[in-house]
Amino acid sequence: MAEKPADVLLTNGVIDVLDPAGTRTPALAVGDGKVLALGSEAEALRGPDTAVVDLGGAYVMPGLLDVHNHHMLAGQMDLFELDAPPTLDLDGLLAAVKDYAAGLGPDEWVVGGSWGSGLLNELNTAEALARFDTATGGRPALLKDDSKHNRWANSKALELAGIGDDTADPEGGQILRDAAGKATGVLIEAGGAMLEKTLARLHPTGTGDLARAAARGIEILHSYGVTGFQDAAASLQLMRALKELDERGDLHAWVVTSMQANDFIFGTDPLGEGIIAHREETRSRHHRPDFIKIFLDGVPPAGTAAFLEPYLPEAGFPECHCGGTTMDPSELEGWLMGTAERGISAKIHCTGDASVRLVLDTVQKVREAGYTGPKYHIAHGQFVHPDDIARFAELDVTADISPSLWFPGVISEAIATVLPAERASKMQPNRALLDAGARVAGGSDWPVSVSPNAWEGIYGLVTRQDPTGRFPGMLWPEQAITLEEAVRVYTTACAEAMGIDDVAGSLAPGKSADFIVLSENPHEIDIDKVRHIKVQQTWFAGRQVYQA
Repeated sequence: MAEKPADVLLTNGVIDVLDPAGTRTPALAVGDGKVLALGSEAEALRGPDTAVVDLGGAYVMPGLLDVHNHHMLAGQMDLFELDAPPTLDLDGLLAAVKDYAAGLGPDEWVVGGSWGSGLLNELNTAEALARFDTATGGRPALLKDDSKHNRWANSKALELAGIGDDTADPEGGQILRDAAGKATGVLIEAGGAMLEKTLARLHPTGTGDLARAAARGIEILHSYGVTGFQDAAASLQLMRALKELDERGDLHAWVVTSMQANDFIFGTDPLGEGIIAHREETRSRHHRPDFIKIFLDGVPPAGTAAFLEPYLPEAGFPECHCGGTTMDPSELEGWLMGTAERGISAKIHCTGDASVRLVLDTVQKVREAGYTGPKYHIAHGQFVHPDDIARFAELDVTADISPSLWFPGVISEAIATVLPAERASKMQPNRALLDAGARVAGGSDWPVSVSPNAWEGIYGLVTRQDPTGRFPGMLWPEQAITLEEAVRVYTTACAEAMGIDDVAGSLAPGKSADFIVLSENPHEIDIDKVRHIKVQQTWFAGRQVYQA
């Protein structure tokens, strides 16, 4: 019996399959949302009703993947919130707040961000709070910083949350105060979660709006060529929204979710087993709730990342301050063993080398107990002790990296103010990890990063420079990797890390027909031009979902 004709046939292109053989082909056939055949075999599937796409010599590759983002938060910021760049100074931030607040009703909250980490000390004054109150016109306000770990609340929001000068710091966080002991509205980690819970109680977001935000986030990802991703801190409400989208045929991406085991920044409820208990009911064709997310430490500028050696004495932290982990070793082991028994993988937030080591030590126990299936991601992991580099490959632990958080920019500058220079400059040892056989998977951490543009990340991986050109210099250039390696960081390595390599990461026959058409072939242009590559078309499951 003759094979069924293709639904779509791509011809006259340079199609990079990204299979182990390094196949490039001029033609690709699509049927029922999957890749049917390549080359002459694809051409043979042309039928009378086949939609033929003449690529005109354009470069095509598998859809890009993003191992770490917060797509729903990004969608919310785009649809419902103030979305200011973290490069603004205090005057610019307050001007943006004032303009945004002017369009709101008198009792509506000013919500959004982002303020740069380097502004923390400047915000932590009574004068800055008074200016914030004026800019918001008496409305309650809550702004996230660029890491999304910390918050700045105005006086009205503090009042609604019941936070005053004498309110005790919550476990895992701080309510910052000025020299006179007055709360300034700057809230570190769990301090900000207190305000997030107040906002959620007073103005709960329904599943419909969450679905709208998730869909909008995915639309934006499509414009950057992303067809699959891992949401790095999912709530049960988001997981249900994704299921709703998929059931009505509107989830046009592979989505892996990381169920929050603990939370010091988002105010999520329920957590841990309260989410896990419902995970299978949210599973759908394109949604895989296969990971938990553990926040094991915070971020360096706030002094909450856990390091093996102390922060700078002049950074304002206590003497010999090294930060700390949110869980002791036995609690972390309990989580990883307990979830491994159920086949659940884990993404663990680590920004200091001490938290990285604790994860590796704990995963070693899990592997020795015979659990080889679960996947483990050390998320961010900017700082890794040299003795721990080889352990990533030995223990099959993925390095989940977000280049925009470490190449020269506002975050790296903020980190340089709290760590000794020789340590602050040794961020993201990607060359060493790859040479040791580790899997390195690329994520944007968007909207912590300004955009989910993988080509800017790829440029940064290869050059160790800021793709925007605003911040000079190179950060630890010895750790640069090749263009071919960097492309795989955002494709095949991501697919393996997320557990979607059965459907994504390459254009091998049988896999989902997820591909992008680019403005230029990255392998035929100067590396400086790679950061400017644009996506012309994005296709998911054989259907075009974006056109430039």
